[in-house]
Amino acid sequence: MAAMAMAMAGLMNGERAVVLLFIGRVLFSLPLSLLFHGIALSLLALSALSLDILADSSTSLAQFNTRPGASSGILLGAVTLPAVVISKMIQLSRAFPLDQVGIEELESLTLQYWAASASCLSVLIFLCITLWRAPENMPPPPAHNVWHAKFSLSCIILHTAVSFVTFGTVSLTSFETALKLLWMLCHGLAAVKLIQHVIKTFPSCASIGESCLVTSGLVLYFGDMLAYTIEKVSGFTMKSEVVQYGSKRSEISIIIQGLLLGLLLFPMVFKFVLRIWESTFSTARSEVRTNNEIWRSLIFFSSLGFIMIVIIPSWMQLVQDFHMHPLLWVLSFIFSEPLKRLSLCVYWMCVIYVSVLRFYNISKNSKIERILLRKYYHLMAVSMFLPALIFQPEFLDLSFGAALAVFLALEIIRVWRIWPLGQSIHKFMNAFTDHRDSDLLIVSHFSLLLGCALPIWMSSGYNDRPLAPFSGILSLGIGDTMASVVGHKYGVLRWSKTGKKTIEGTAAGITSVLAACSVLLPLLASTGYILTEHWGSLLVAVTVSGLLEAYTAQLDNAFIPLIFYSLLCL
Repeated sequence: MAAMAMAMAGLMNGERAVVLLFIGRVLFSLPLSLLFHGIALSLLALSALSLDILADSSTSLAQFNTRPGASSGILLGAVTLPAVVISKMIQLSRAFPLDQVGIEELESLTLQYWAASASCLSVLIFLCITLWRAPENMPPPPAHNVWHAKFSLSCIILHTAVSFVTFGTVSLTSFETALKLLWMLCHGLAAVKLIQHVIKTFPSCASIGESCLVTSGLVLYFGDMLAYTIEKVSGFTMKSEVVQYGSKRSEISIIIQGLLLGLLLFPMVFKFVLRIWESTFSTARSEVRTNNEIWRSLIFFSSLGFIMIVIIPSWMQLVQDFHMHPLLWVLSFIFSEPLKRLSLCVYWMCVIYVSVLRFYNISKNSKIERILLRKYYHLMAVSMFLPALIFQPEFLDLSFGAALAVFLALEIIRVWRIWPLGQSIHKFMNAFTDHRDSDLLIVSHFSLLLGCALPIWMSSGYNDRPLAPFSGILSLGIGDTMASVVGHKYGVLRWSKTGKKTIEGTAAGITSVLAACSVLLPLLASTGYILTEHWGSLLVAVTVSGLLEAYTAQLDNAFIPLIFYSLLCL
């Protein structure tokens, strides 16, 4: 027994221990009504843990060509999204007995939880199959590797059985159960196909865990969008068969979904149009290369404009009654409070201009480490987003969507090297990259923006935890920044022999977030928020997210805000 305990301790690195601590905190907060959901989350975590351990000792996953220097991150990537959704379910379950949320909202979130679990579980099944199908010229795997694979597969089977039992007990008819299971299966297949596409298209850009989080999130987000569209177009009432997806859908959320869908699908459309154009007109002669670049640019911008001004707004008006073009609705929304919102836009533009110009010059002429320089942008995010979140939260929601759309458009132009902006954007963005970015895909600015935006978007509707929307700003803008600065300048004691994170930096990050919360809570109370946070729970949330920042080798901007948000919702 002692030898087995020592062996397990050797397999349990810091990142895995913190993730299991996080899952344990979520399970501890579950009400009895969510018992089966908690069992499913436990089985998902055990399966992912076994595969995570197996990935470190096997070379079968090396074919995926993941980001250099990062661990597989399978455990963290597989449990994050389901844990976020179940934490939101725990929050709504507190409001349901008080009649503050409707049953349809809780049912919608329940289906989203099973969809997220199915997506992550399907990715784990795909990884299991990949590990089993090792090349023939490789030696047979060790016995402990076989045991981990069998254990992971057993947990996957049990998770599937729990899903069947849950749907069978809550569904009224067998047809309803079959329809829900089919919906889960579609999410799983889509997640597997998408993660294969992401890893193949963007090699060395992400770990397996990061790819799992991105793909499961996109499948869940656009699966919700597809169901809502089907309901509106066909008149098929999903409330009677699956769930009502269209409950309490705001114009801002529809606009954001439309913008993101259009920009994510646009590269495929542009590639198809470009292929037709190139097959029609010969591009072999070098003397017409410049003209070809101009024509390519014209095709790009005209196609982008047509999709974003005609196609996507048409979908928005189909699923939501705007009474006007969505672009005109946005202008009307801004000018409904022109002084506050236009003043906020001017303030943002000034902060961006001064900060980018200053830090761009420093990055070219200074010897300051790039990772430390980038933390000043985290502070810039705090100065921009914190006042807006307190006084103009709806406008900030829309602004996040617009900023993300601009980032996506610029990244597409940079990747495709669209004349005349592509090369200039590439040179400019390279001044702010670090080891987690690649020449093919620059993700750090996306992760920072989404890390701040996602907790705010997820807090729409019922929210009895006023600090939850601030989790991204607090964890990234304050905690992560202070941990990096203090750890870099004063850190001596390291968490591990191979890592760079220090105990002093982690302590500074945790302390700074707690100090910021102690200032923010009275400020929120003065603006009308009803405070329900308990300092004990807040301390656990801050500590766990701080420890994750210290131990994880994954993209912390993506995971830490979601983990912190989940813990604050409990």
